[in-house]
Amino acid sequence: MAVSAFQSLPGFRDFLPRDFAVRQYLQETWRATARRHGFVEYETPLLEDTGLYLKKSGGELSTQLFRFSDQGGRDITLRPEVTASLARIAADHQREFPKPLKWFEIGQCFRYEKPQKGRGREFFQFNVDILGESEACADAELLAVAIDTMRAFGFEKSDYQVRVSDRQAWADFAKQRGLDETQLATFLQIVDKLERDKPEALEEKLGALGLSLAEVREFIGNPENASEKFIALLANLTARGLGDFIRWDLSIVRGLAYYTGLVFEVFDARASMRAVAGGGRYDTLVSTMSDGKIDLPATGFAMGDYVIRNLIEETPHALMQMEVWLQRNQAGCDVYVVIDQEDQRDRALMLITELRTAGISVDFSLGSMKSNKQLLRAEQTGARFALVIGQDFPQLKLKILASRSEATVQAETIVEEMINRIHRPDGPLIA
Repeated sequence: MAVSAFQSLPGFRDFLPRDFAVRQYLQETWRATARRHGFVEYETPLLEDTGLYLKKSGGELSTQLFRFSDQGGRDITLRPEVTASLARIAADHQREFPKPLKWFEIGQCFRYEKPQKGRGREFFQFNVDILGESEACADAELLAVAIDTMRAFGFEKSDYQVRVSDRQAWADFAKQRGLDETQLATFLQIVDKLERDKPEALEEKLGALGLSLAEVREFIGNPENASEKFIALLANLTARGLGDFIRWDLSIVRGLAYYTGLVFEVFDARASMRAVAGGGRYDTLVSTMSDGKIDLPATGFAMGDYVIRNLIEETPHALMQMEVWLQRNQAGCDVYVVIDQEDQRDRALMLITELRTAGISVDFSLGSMKSNKQLLRAEQTGARFALVIGQDFPQLKLKILASRSEATVQAETIVEEMINRIHRPDGPLIA
C-alpha cells in the first residue's frame, strides 16, 4: 500500500535494488554478446525532433509518441525506438567509418501505449545493427547475435524459436494482385495481426482489398514461397551450425513501415507472450533521412527488457543462472566488518579504510550494535565474508558466510588475505 502522496506514472517503473541488479544483468549480458561479435557501442539522445519518427515509421508508432513542445517552441518526442536516430547519425557520419558499420546501443525508449505484461510506457532496449552491407550475410550475422544472446541468458534451443520472413515476398504478392503502395501498407498491417485478430475481422479487412483470408494463409503455408534471400540466409547460418534455430514463416512482417526485406522475430516456444526480439532489413531508411543523398543498406534488431525478463523468470534453468549472477553481483559488499568490542572501533575503521583503498567492498555498522545483530546484518546485505574485530586484536576472526565456516587471520596481512579469498571464494554461492 502506497504511503507517499505521489506514485510513479502508469507504465513507468521504480528500480529497487533487486530490480536494478536484474537490469544490470540484462545489460551486461547484452553488451558482452555484442562485443563478442565485433560490434561497437554508440548512444543517441533521448529527445529527438518529432519529424524524425513521422518521416517513415508508419503503423501505430505515430500514435504512441510522448510528444510535446519545448520552451523554444520545437516539436520534440521522447524516442520510441532507436533505428530512426541511428539512420540520422549514419547519414551524417558514415563517411568517417569503414563499412560495414557494426554498432549496438542499450538505452531507454518511451511509447504511450497500454501497459500490460511484457509492455510498459518506458523500457530499456538492446539494439544491434549492421549498415553498409546489402547481402544476406549481414542478416545472418545479426541472427547469430540474437541466438547467441538467448544462449547467454541460459536458454536452450527448445525454449524459443526464431521465425524469419521476407517483406519483399509480400510486396510481390500484393503487386501481382494489383495493390498500390498505400494498399500494401494497409495489407501488411493486417498480416501483422493474423495471429491476434479474429478470422471474421481479418476476412472483412482483407475483403476491402479484394483479398481473402484463405489465399493469404495458402501463401503463408507454401514453403516454395521462401525467398532467395532467406535461402542464402539459411545456408550461412547452417555453415555456422545455427540453421536448425530458424524457420521460414511469412506471417512475420513487423509493424514499422521502413522494413524492406528479410525480417524476423524471436518467440518463446509456447508463443505465450509477445516477441522477445525482432528486426529486419531497412535498406531505404538512411536514404530517406538524408533526402536521397546517402544510400546505405542496413539491417538490425532490438530486444526489450520487459519480455526477456519475463521469459527468464518463467524458465527455471535461465532463472537459476540469473539468480547465481545476482548473488555474486547484488551483494552490498564483499566484507562486512563486525566490531565485537566497541573499544576496537578506531582500529576497525583503519582496517576498513585499508580494505576499501585496496578495492575491496566493505560495509559495517555506523553505530554501536550487538555483534549478533551485526552478523545478521552481514547476511542481509549479501556479504560473502564477515570480519570480526574484538579483544584478540590483531588476531581476527573471518566467517565465510556461504559455507558457515570460519578461520583465524591476522590484521597485518588482512588486505592480501581478503584479496586472495575474494578471487577464490570459499564454498558455493548458492546452497
